[in-house]
Amino acid sequence: MDIGAYFYNLLTLSRWQKRAIMLGADVVLLSLAVWVSFALRLGSWQPTLNDGLWLVIVAPLLTIPLFITLGLYRAVIRFIGGQVLVALVQGITASTALLGLFTFFFEWEGIPRSIYPIYWGTAFLLIGSSRYLIRHHYQTTRQRSGHTQIAIYGAGESGIQLAAALEGMPEYHVSVFLDDNPTLHKAVINGIRVYPPQALAELLEPLNIRQVLLAMPSVSHLRRREIIQSLETLPVHVRTIPELSDLVSGQLSVAELREIGIDELLGRSPVVPQAELLSKCITHNAVMVTGAGGSIGSELCRQIIRLQPTRLVLFESSEFALYQIEQELLSLCQHEKLSVPVIPMLGSVQDYQRVEEALSQHSIHTLYHAAAYKHVPMVEHNPIEGLRNNVFGTLRAAQAARATGVRHFTLISTDKAVRPTNVMGASKRMAELILQGLAQMPGETIFSMVRFGNVLGSSGSVVPLFREQIRKGGPLTVTHPGIIRYFMTIPEAAQLVIQAGAMAQGGEVFVLDMGEPVKILDLAKRMIHLSGLSILDETNPTGDIPIVFSGLRPGEKLYEELLIGENPQDTSHPRIFMAREDCLSWQDVMKMLDTLETECRQRNLPSIFRLLHKHIHGFTHPGNTPNAPMKNTERRVIPFPVKLEGVA
Repeated sequence: MDIGAYFYNLLTLSRWQKRAIMLGADVVLLSLAVWVSFALRLGSWQPTLNDGLWLVIVAPLLTIPLFITLGLYRAVIRFIGGQVLVALVQGITASTALLGLFTFFFEWEGIPRSIYPIYWGTAFLLIGSSRYLIRHHYQTTRQRSGHTQIAIYGAGESGIQLAAALEGMPEYHVSVFLDDNPTLHKAVINGIRVYPPQALAELLEPLNIRQVLLAMPSVSHLRRREIIQSLETLPVHVRTIPELSDLVSGQLSVAELREIGIDELLGRSPVVPQAELLSKCITHNAVMVTGAGGSIGSELCRQIIRLQPTRLVLFESSEFALYQIEQELLSLCQHEKLSVPVIPMLGSVQDYQRVEEALSQHSIHTLYHAAAYKHVPMVEHNPIEGLRNNVFGTLRAAQAARATGVRHFTLISTDKAVRPTNVMGASKRMAELILQGLAQMPGETIFSMVRFGNVLGSSGSVVPLFREQIRKGGPLTVTHPGIIRYFMTIPEAAQLVIQAGAMAQGGEVFVLDMGEPVKILDLAKRMIHLSGLSILDETNPTGDIPIVFSGLRPGEKLYEELLIGENPQDTSHPRIFMAREDCLSWQDVMKMLDTLETECRQRNLPSIFRLLHKHIHGFTHPGNTPNAPMKNTERRVIPFPVKLEGVA
């Protein structure tokens, strides 16, 4: 049996067997340390020990109990760090002192006083090196046995904790640290050498590095983005530890790795929110969010609850989504010691009585209306249902808010409402027209709308779709090589929605600064590269993931706009603007809705599309849909719960 196989068999033993072997080895090494001390002192490898023979026998008897007390045998040798060295120094120092006392007490002769410091150094060297030799052999064996080789970017406290945590995962081996700090370069931390980031490209092949883990939770957003972009060209899978806020709060640990969020590439440095705008409509007020289980609605709930409302009502039509967000918020309240009542309410925004009941029962002051069907192709295939939910759902919620004295009503709108080419966008523009019309009527409720583009990671976003396609080995489906979209992170969008709603005086259409538009094709390429894979195409026939173009989906256009008119008006917030949009009088809105309600009941799609063309500025939908209008014999009149003739 070779030495490597012997060591491997040792590593497969049970914990108590390993401890017994180490204890036996320490007995031999401690006795050997005494003999070597005499040999070095007397200059002979056959020294005359005299009463020093007692030291050979007593040294392990005194030292082993000290090691046990100090926990030296509880430490897993292949994971040892600086704390083991401290325990070793303490144990050998105490052992040396006790041996000196025994020599003095029993009047042993023929033992030079210089034996004790020599023994201290010899014992430390023998015991310490035995452990580090095993640790080194274990790491070398792992490196040669097909484990994933990892580089950790960041040699600070978080990086060191991550390396220690990964030592307990047999599928990983940390090969190197990378760090921007030049004073750490060439340093060795727990047996792992620190290199400058520029050296990574040269280390990939000899060390077989396949993953880079970012351990820099406190670095600035701009610097983080620069680092990720520098790694994008390398054939490595880039992942990261949780953000600093999650680590500090205790919600996540350093070892809980996650994929690089594409928002870390596309997102912007956050603007510090204006505290007075955040708290104005929420703190010490009762708040309700419709569509509370959706991506935007749930993030609104997370931010609202931290602003200490008197209560938070979650209004949602999906039982599962409602349960999920309720449990998450209850856990958040417990963890952050928040005393905010969380009230889940099942219901549809199309049900006026249910919405009114929720608002009046809980004396709601502020309502964020996020409930909507947002998936463009899905609404294209189900246009009447999309219009009923998005248009008449908004109408019912707004009417109920007026009737119950809600002070602030904020609609979550979309850039697809601008010159829409799909039913979803047209339905959201109609929802905006409803609120603009209601804002002209006397009443206590302040109606406003906040319009923005795609949010990264939402249920309808391409990001989770691309990630799932990469996980399955591709291909990545992009609708068109020239398609462009605006992107914003969900937390930033929710934060700006809250601040915009607080600025409203009545009838404003707020537009969020979405930053620079992004080509979806470039986004797909970045996600492939950050997964450590390459693009399979004509120039790289040995690549991993192909990108295919599937064609624009029903109702989809190459680029989105945020304004119907021109020259948006600045507000007190640098990323919130106010659009100057034409609107209809409430009387005209009622006539439009009355006609739409009739056509929806009769399922008369051609008339519905003519109505949308007439009232929605720039609507260019061809009117083609797989849902053919029902024959007259199939039509049934299904009355809505609230009449359209009036505001109440």
